[in-house]
Amino acid sequence: MSHQPKSIAANHVGKSVKTSDGDLAILHDIDFEISQGDSVAIIGASGSGKSTLLSMLAGLDLPSVGQVTLMGKNLNELDEDGRAKLRGECVGFVFQSFQLLPHLNALENVMLPLELSGTSQSEAKLAGEVWLEKVGLQSRASHFPNTLSGGEQQRIALARAFINQPAILFADEPTGSLDEASGKRVIELLFELNRENSSTLVLVTHDPALAARCNRQIRLSGGRLA
Repeated sequence: MSHQPKSIAANHVGKSVKTSDGDLAILHDIDFEISQGDSVAIIGASGSGKSTLLSMLAGLDLPSVGQVTLMGKNLNELDEDGRAKLRGECVGFVFQSFQLLPHLNALENVMLPLELSGTSQSEAKLAGEVWLEKVGLQSRASHFPNTLSGGEQQRIALARAFINQPAILFADEPTGSLDEASGKRVIELLFELNRENSSTLVLVTHDPALAARCNRQIRLSGGRLA
């Protein structure tokens, strides 16, 4: 019998931070697995630990106890450079704040991950043009972020996240700062790209409609799995 390979596993993960009043526990005993190609929404009230969990699943932060495995690699056993290398090879990110570089135009922003991974400029440009077309913004290639609407900036950010064809896409409130029509378009794109690339999609969201479209929901309450 064939099993879907696991792309992410959290094994009894806990996170606490030091404060002037002692240790403050943010996450307690988080334990789950996500299969390759799955779509998962992390939901819960503000302050329940959703973004902290996301940053640990992506190896941006390490747990205080327990371990996270990403694409079969235990993140605790990798140093910061090793985790960055793994992210560069297999992970794409979409943030609520877009995080486009203001001095680069739309096409240059999309090309950036390929150029950073050593792809030639001409190849990166061709791929960038393909992805701009996929998100419906080829006519905006030479526009700078400050001349684009929020919805357009988020679609550029999506193209940039997918240009490396990542095995895993992490999205933190990807529609949080968009109007309803732009948000809908971005959601359609996320799931279309998730299907076409068999990318694992893990997103933090307050939007019940977006969460409902995922195969699974992981609900946090007070730093625990609810």
